[in-house]
Amino acid sequence: MAAAYTDLLIGWCIFGLLLLAILVFCWVYVRKYQCHRESQVISTITAIFSLAIALITSALLPVDIFLVSYMKDLNGTFKDWAENNSTRLQIEDTVLFGYYTLYSIILFCVFLWIPFVYFYYEEKGEDDGGHSVQIKSALKYTFVFMLVCSCLLLIGAFAPLDIPRDKNTTDFDKIKILFEELGSNQGLAALSFSISSLTLIGMLAAITYTAYGMSALPLNLIKGTKNVRYERLENTDDIEDVEQQAERIKSKCKDGRPLSSKDRQTLYKLEENLKTLRRRMRHLDNHEHSCWTKCCTVMRPVKIAWGIFNILVALLFVVSLFLSNLDKALHSAGIESGFVLFGSNITNPLNILLPVLQTVFPLDYLLIATITIYFLFTSMAGIRNMGIWFFWIRLYKIRRGRTRPQGLLFLCMILLLIVLHTSYMIYSLAPQYVMYGSQKYVMKINGTFETNMGNSSHYVTKDCTADAPEDQCTVTRTYLFLHKFWFFSSIYYFGNWAFIVVFIIGFIVSCCKGKKSVIEEVEEDDSDLSDDDIPYA
Repeated sequence: MAAAYTDLLIGWCIFGLLLLAILVFCWVYVRKYQCHRESQVISTITAIFSLAIALITSALLPVDIFLVSYMKDLNGTFKDWAENNSTRLQIEDTVLFGYYTLYSIILFCVFLWIPFVYFYYEEKGEDDGGHSVQIKSALKYTFVFMLVCSCLLLIGAFAPLDIPRDKNTTDFDKIKILFEELGSNQGLAALSFSISSLTLIGMLAAITYTAYGMSALPLNLIKGTKNVRYERLENTDDIEDVEQQAERIKSKCKDGRPLSSKDRQTLYKLEENLKTLRRRMRHLDNHEHSCWTKCCTVMRPVKIAWGIFNILVALLFVVSLFLSNLDKALHSAGIESGFVLFGSNITNPLNILLPVLQTVFPLDYLLIATITIYFLFTSMAGIRNMGIWFFWIRLYKIRRGRTRPQGLLFLCMILLLIVLHTSYMIYSLAPQYVMYGSQKYVMKINGTFETNMGNSSHYVTKDCTADAPEDQCTVTRTYLFLHKFWFFSSIYYFGNWAFIVVFIIGFIVSCCKGKKSVIEEVEEDDSDLSDDDIPYA
């Protein structure tokens, strides 16, 4: 029993160290992108906390896998301290309660805290009636999100997975079964349904932003940016052209005649365009003479090598995801089971690598953390290239050092949902690893030997799969949350195919696009920001 607590302590200590690292990373990450002139304490704390809680939840996955794997020896037998089923349940409950806590906090952030802070700042820009008016208005909009959350929890709690089909069952018996199921699973179904719904939105965000970012980020690193001197010449020509057009329009009123409304409108647009071009020229001058530009020129080969490495990693993920989906299409139990696999028939590189690294803890921990951070950065690249859209309306642009509080909250909400979906992506790449880790079990096989003993039996050691005996293999708590409702798993499966298709399209588009401009982000709608707010690097 003492050994059990020691192993449990090791897993949670590493988790605690990673938690501290996550908080530091989120603080640096949020501060990097927020507009310092308009930064607000509440929005900054909300963004840091919401992103951190998502990363912490994903960090719980390898701890869960480590604990269930460490209960068994390599020969498939339980260790001495894990032979007692109550001890195993006690250890599993620590992870389960961890998920309960973290997922509940995520629901609180998504449906209460983030909407309240977002609408609070939205009302601040429209009404100067004081904090009480802003709070009342923000609570009014947040109440709608709370209703949605309540509906999701109720649907998950009172939608039994096994509906009684006996025609003689009365309505009272059905209601009784609903309440018994709610009490027996300790609210697991309600929480799982709500989190799965959010993960579904995260899947759509990953298909939109992450799939494109996985190709855009490395190719932008490989291509680099346009030559600064060449861009200065282009910008100078544009300034001269706009000035000549403006002078031609102004010459029409030299004799005292007023300009027509069409000419006044055209002149206004030309003057605004001229302001933007001059602002771009100032940034080109600063960029050309900055130390950062000179350092980037020296580090150009490193950027190219890093871009090539990232594109290879992206191809590794996509190929592994394709092989995993192909395996499910050919050998799974079907759509009604959520495409559950009974053993791996078509191996993929990550499905081979993760179980091997899992035997030397915390190597798999580091790989999962790397995968999560990789998805985070590629998602950020996709969001920066595309912006945040609501159907055909662009809501916000995400730029380093210039993102407004509302845009920052939207950004962290999207990243939170994408990180939630990362757990299922890892399951898609290595299903047996996520379900059972490195667990094995002993199976008795009856057979006849070439001895005088006649009929006898022997034992073989097999990897734990979905068709293994329940008393011999312990399923991770992560899997219970991922596959409580089969229809979500089926939707995720088809979402993986969409992810692959969007990646291929994004790769083609990124290859066809030219080099990025060093002044690409200095646009017309930035006129309200001072030059000091715009980074040159």
